[in-house]
Amino acid sequence: MCRLVIPDMEPGSILQNAVERLPLVDHEGKSGAALERVLLADGRRLVVKRFSPSTDLVMAVTGDTVGREYQLWSRGVLDRLPPQVEHAVVDGWVEPDATILVMRDLGDTVLTWGERLSRERCRRVFDQVTAMHRSFLGNAPPDLTPLPEQVGLFSPSRLTQYAAGTNPLAAIALHGWEIFAEIVPDDVAGPVLALLADPGPLVAALQRRPTTLIHGDLATVNMAITRTAGADDQLTLLDWSLPAEAPGAVDLARFIAGCSSVVDATREEIIADFRESSGPAYDEPALRLALLSGLVWLGWNKALDTVEHPDPKTRERESQDLDWWVGEARRTLESGLL
Repeated sequence: MCRLVIPDMEPGSILQNAVERLPLVDHEGKSGAALERVLLADGRRLVVKRFSPSTDLVMAVTGDTVGREYQLWSRGVLDRLPPQVEHAVVDGWVEPDATILVMRDLGDTVLTWGERLSRERCRRVFDQVTAMHRSFLGNAPPDLTPLPEQVGLFSPSRLTQYAAGTNPLAAIALHGWEIFAEIVPDDVAGPVLALLADPGPLVAALQRRPTTLIHGDLATVNMAITRTAGADDQLTLLDWSLPAEAPGAVDLARFIAGCSSVVDATREEIIADFRESSGPAYDEPALRLALLSGLVWLGWNKALDTVEHPDPKTRERESQDLDWWVGEARRTLESGLL
């Protein structure tokens, strides 16, 4: 464990020792939070995150007024993570117009969309993530993202009011759902769009399975991997803005939906490795439901890239990927689990 220990002090006082503050404008986040990199007089490097519902789309859409990552940290939940998983938060406070989080600057250990994971490294990631799932199995903390808001984050009914705002993500997702309705067979597009309008049946089915604390936005760009000599690489999970109580397989589905293209393994191999990592905690019905939730989450993005991505190779890849997701969703819809 290599958490940066900050002695007890007034919230925000750590930044009084800053000798350099530079805005981060090229980070991977799309929600609208503002980041800056800070250098302290003693040489420590930090990242400061400022967010509020007025500028952060995820907060606004999910009804988050303070910041769930701040709440998890301030209540000590993040410090209850198992040794296999770390967090980066070292300080935080609430100002009248925003919430502030101060985090360790993990530098180039934070993954980008340009970095690939081998199957072995991906397997190790899920060894660590499933350790977290087992640690909170049946004992998720309260006051997380309500599962209907988590599952239906990109619902057109939620996003429409933000389509004309400064964050373009809402309008892009709405356009993607229009394409989804046009190119996906009706037997899947109809139920998926219905679940977007009312995620209640899918949420209820997920909640009937064993639940745990999930990260909620598990993606490579929300991970830092520190190479260590003679031991497993240390995983730090970033951006805890969508934590929820759900089956652990929802994290898996979110990861496959967003990141399978940067893993040197098939989707089936990633699932097989997750199953092995989960051990006795693995639940097949939860996996089936989670895969349906993955299409409800990112079906708009798959459809958009299938039709409009400028790179023909990417269009072909995303078309095949969308076909896979449609097939898995069809299997779940026909299973009687909803």
